[in-house]
Amino acid sequence: MKHVPRKRFGQHFLADAGIIDAIVRAIDPRAGQAMVEIGPGLAALTQPLVERLGKLAVIELDRDLAARLRNHGQLSVTEADVLKVDFAELARAQGVDKMRVVGNLPYNISTPILFHLLGFVDCIEDQHFMLQKEVVDRMVARPATSDYGRLSVMLQWRYEMEDVLFVPPESFEPPPRVDSAVVRMVPRKQPAPVDSALLSELVQVAFSQRRKILRHTLGKWLEQRNFAGGFDAQRRAEEVPVAEYLSLATAVSAAQ
Repeated sequence: MKHVPRKRFGQHFLADAGIIDAIVRAIDPRAGQAMVEIGPGLAALTQPLVERLGKLAVIELDRDLAARLRNHGQLSVTEADVLKVDFAELARAQGVDKMRVVGNLPYNISTPILFHLLGFVDCIEDQHFMLQKEVVDRMVARPATSDYGRLSVMLQWRYEMEDVLFVPPESFEPPPRVDSAVVRMVPRKQPAPVDSALLSELVQVAFSQRRKILRHTLGKWLEQRNFAGGFDAQRRAEEVPVAEYLSLATAVSAAQ
């Protein structure tokens, strides 16, 4: 029975064999590696992955698709909302300290998924995700560009990232109304030792009114904490490099 894509799950199924092959080459799965796929859908990417790996863990929210996937002997299926999945527990279940994560992420909740995974970065070897190209552009953006923002800072703090493949709408069934891209995310070996909650709040305040000079937003936030560390608030949020946000978060934490 043909599966009808469900809008509420943001389902767009990859159907271009050439693109699927290019994604698998970018991931470069090797036999015996521990890997989990988010949102396997109709198994377009799942099948070539499991052929190379030997076994694969998958997370699927759609009950009908999860039932189909359980018929595949080499798949371990978790039927759940990915935002509620404990990836550290998944790694332990596979008997590893670190695992690889891949997926064609639902575009309507891709950013929450990325932030959820940020909490499990210590048990992840690398991540390869298909995302809306606009989101990938924001992830890898450099300072002083319109794409640079909270997502750029929070993810670049913990990951080295690379836009590895452009994917046009016609590669999917049904085609989305946007371009897509595949991003590679490799956790940094020695990230700055920053309080993640404090950094998140700081960056959120900084970009809350991105057209304004920071003294109107982040400057007031720093004043409320009686912080006088010489931060130059006569700039816009997008002009401040990631390293400077990290240094400021460290300094604020130390002064509290």
